[in-house]
Amino acid sequence: MMQWHDVEQNTEVWNELRTGKVTASQFHCFMANQGKAFGESAKKYALQIALEIIKKKKSEHVYSNAHMQRGHEQEPMARMLYEIKEDVDVTNGGFFDLGDYGDSPDGLVGSDGVIEIKSVTAPVHFATLERESFDPAYKWQLIGHLDCTGRDWVDFVSYCSDFPEQYSPLIVYRLERKDCEAEITQLRTRRQDFLNLIDWTMGRIKRKETQDEYSNINFR
Repeated sequence: MMQWHDVEQNTEVWNELRTGKVTASQFHCFMANQGKAFGESAKKYALQIALEIIKKKKSEHVYSNAHMQRGHEQEPMARMLYEIKEDVDVTNGGFFDLGDYGDSPDGLVGSDGVIEIKSVTAPVHFATLERESFDPAYKWQLIGHLDCTGRDWVDFVSYCSDFPEQYSPLIVYRLERKDCEAEITQLRTRRQDFLNLIDWTMGRIKRKETQDEYSNINFR
């Protein structure tokens, strides 16, 4: 059963709610190599979540870089420009808690939509402009927004402060739920397999599971 929490991103309460849960921003870790055994990124993420569940505390390893910092700083400007461009009000995305997993969209739009804002460098923004679609690196995060929130659409928002105001510093591409049903099904199936991998990893840590039992995890 889904429960929505009206909390701000990157706060202590927000981090506590996400502890031990698989979150949409990391769905790409296990969606790679669909139909095959999980890769190293999935295994590392499963270990992180397993340890968080066991210790009941957030992992001490928090990755951050200059691009992520820029994103945090520029998100309010991108949100404001999006509201003007689309003539809408964006409210807090909060945290959608679905038990073993959850999602924190960057904002909610009305009762039907969510947004995902990426503040990016000029080359990345230009590539999105040329592609005329969302950045594929974030495909499964966007699909995750649709799945976890139950909403009808998600707007991918690319913002680059280096672009002149009159030349597309803000680009918006929309994914409709009705066009992504197959991908949502794929996500749900693979995510359950990943949750099984987390359970197996916890068992190995506690020495309750054997290496052979890893082969019992279904890969689809």
